[in-house]
Amino acid sequence: MPNKTLIKNATLVNEGRVYVADVLVINDIIEQIDTAISAPPNAHIVDAEGLHLLPGVIDDQVHFREPGLTHKGDLFTESRAAVAGGVTSFMEMPNTVPNTLTQVLLQQKYDRAAEVSVANYSFFMGASNNNLDEVLGTDVKNVCGVKVFMGSSTGDMLVDNEQVLEKLFAQSPALIATHCEDELTIRTAIAKCKQQYGENITANMHPIIRSAEACYKSSSMAVALAKKHNTRLHVLHISTAAEVNLFDNNLTLDKKRITAEACIHHLWFTDEDYARLGNLIKWNPAVKTAADRTGIWQGLFDNKIDVIATDHAPHTLDEKQQPYINAPSGGPLIQHSLLAMLEMYHQQKITLPFIADKMSHAVATCFKIKNRGFIRPGFAADLVLADLTKPTHVTNQNVLYKCKWTPFNGNTFNAQIVATMVNGHWAYKNGKINDTIKGQRLQFNS
Repeated sequence: MPNKTLIKNATLVNEGRVYVADVLVINDIIEQIDTAISAPPNAHIVDAEGLHLLPGVIDDQVHFREPGLTHKGDLFTESRAAVAGGVTSFMEMPNTVPNTLTQVLLQQKYDRAAEVSVANYSFFMGASNNNLDEVLGTDVKNVCGVKVFMGSSTGDMLVDNEQVLEKLFAQSPALIATHCEDELTIRTAIAKCKQQYGENITANMHPIIRSAEACYKSSSMAVALAKKHNTRLHVLHISTAAEVNLFDNNLTLDKKRITAEACIHHLWFTDEDYARLGNLIKWNPAVKTAADRTGIWQGLFDNKIDVIATDHAPHTLDEKQQPYINAPSGGPLIQHSLLAMLEMYHQQKITLPFIADKMSHAVATCFKIKNRGFIRPGFAADLVLADLTKPTHVTNQNVLYKCKWTPFNGNTFNAQIVATMVNGHWAYKNGKINDTIKGQRLQFNS
């Protein structure tokens, strides 16, 4: 017997509209969207009156730490946190241990996700100075892209050989996603700070060390290479107002060859927050000034920046509480990314369709994901029910991350994720995870 779910009286947020409708899901596919759909035999009926129904969030940049760093997080724990936050699909980065620099290691990650991930998944192939042949073997229909660290990273993943970069941008069969910070600029700044402060550098120096100059120098190089070779380029986690000017909005998203991403932490925090949160908001690229945050928001409004993601990158509290020099960069965000943007809606900074666009529609369009990211008949039933009238109080005790902390500890958001459907299955509902059915591998239109 097919599995049938009829969601009644929901307020849909989809493709620029907010309206009340019913949604019929059969098995893992959206079958019908209309007013007053009659329940088919044996359908499970969900009365969603007063609730908003959004397309599931697609997060194009996460670090779930498996393999090799699973004391921080893993595919099982972090995918559960994802669906609790309304994220139905994720794309995970290759700086695990070992680095994902071969097709064999890449496939091992897909195999593991099929076993344990409650959310849908894809994994980036990693690039180094020495694995061009492996990169060229990437299947663009089954892999979201190639990740290039044009700034420091773990293991062998820093690509700083100019000849290799030229070949990657000229020959990569897949989208190239870049982390852009100029390594020489950063090393020079660290040396200067150590000369002045010794080992007593604190987190508030982070945006000075990993400066706007370092970001712009690297991002501008990536954009220049992409224009030279007509590469499909996606620049991750824009952190400065200056970088926004590297991108244009002259084309619709489906026609763009160069796109960009903003992350929750760069839209929420500023350098003033280091005094309160210290290393907990130490990310690469760094959280910078209020003016930079304003510039990133304007880039989103102007469609120069195309998508919103998290760069979810958990570390343990013990690791984060080390002195600044030793504390790793990154933090957990995926359970509260949608709530954070709904909070911006409550503050009248953005609209609900803006959220659905930048966190779902645009990500699906940008990466050419097959049949996801929209509430449409024939598309996968990846859906989120949110109550915009009930608060969510966040503490380190109620997160699902393996690291057991959040930079939002103590925050109260004025909305609540009620339920998350992944491929027609209620993966999260009323505070409980149901992982009896696992997520699916994302597929792409090449």
